[in-house]
Amino acid sequence: MAGLLKKPLKLALVQLAAGADKATNLSRTRSKVLEASRAGAKLIVLPECFNSPYGCQYFPSYAETLLPSPPSQAESPTFHALSALASETNAYILGGSIPEFVPESQKYYNTSLLFSPDGKLVATHRKVHLFDIDIPGKITFRESDVLSPGNKVTIVDIPPYGKIAMAICYDIRFPELATIAARKGCFLLLYPGAFNLTTGALHWTLQARARAMDNQVYVALCSPARDMQASYNAWGHSMVVDPNAAVMVEAGEEEEIVYAELEEGKIEETRKGIPLYTQRRFDVYPDVSKEDVKYDE
Repeated sequence: MAGLLKKPLKLALVQLAAGADKATNLSRTRSKVLEASRAGAKLIVLPECFNSPYGCQYFPSYAETLLPSPPSQAESPTFHALSALASETNAYILGGSIPEFVPESQKYYNTSLLFSPDGKLVATHRKVHLFDIDIPGKITFRESDVLSPGNKVTIVDIPPYGKIAMAICYDIRFPELATIAARKGCFLLLYPGAFNLTTGALHWTLQARARAMDNQVYVALCSPARDMQASYNAWGHSMVVDPNAAVMVEAGEEEEIVYAELEEGKIEETRKGIPLYTQRRFDVYPDVSKEDVKYDE
């Protein structure tokens, strides 16, 4: 029987430095994606808010309209830039996230876009869990002051490799999304995310390894580069973790691209050694993947 990952996959995480000018950000994105493609990457991941600064004060002015799809060039220059890059590189490209505006509802979302090697949009994920925290003396942030949440689990098949799951940043703190995706046959969980200097130090690596350990799948987190002159300081340290919860590769704080070779058979080897998938007690507790799960907005 074929494994969850059907053939080896070279994954690239682009830890990008985004500034105030969207056109410059998109130009920088293009340069880095082409660099990753030349290195042989077939799945290239960008960070959360890669085309704009991250912050509630920025979301409305940088937001793009994505629906109905495809949008016009004027409505979403980022959509068209990513589509063209996917075609040019013959690779899957995950546009980490961008601020999205829906004119009909007047709502804003934090939205991730996945393009296939032929340039077509194959999946969209709106951040389900909004980043609302208050750590006294450290950081207070409320995405819900501006953003609305998405309402679905996002799983997509990327031929010829298998199924992956898309989520964004704070979504990683809710293990139900990861568990559902893993039990539905995903080999990789992707989390573009902009943890900060407080939450990054506490939980970035811990969350990545925990989701991998719990589910015995690959996990990748892609952060913006750290900019201490910005109003929000991202943690950096983009990383890939293997199904045994070992960190395969980790970036530093600055702009860089990190790569990982995902191996077919690694998931099955891990699960054979520690057979969680045959030891779960669904006679004692429920299988969350068989509950009322939403796969559509």
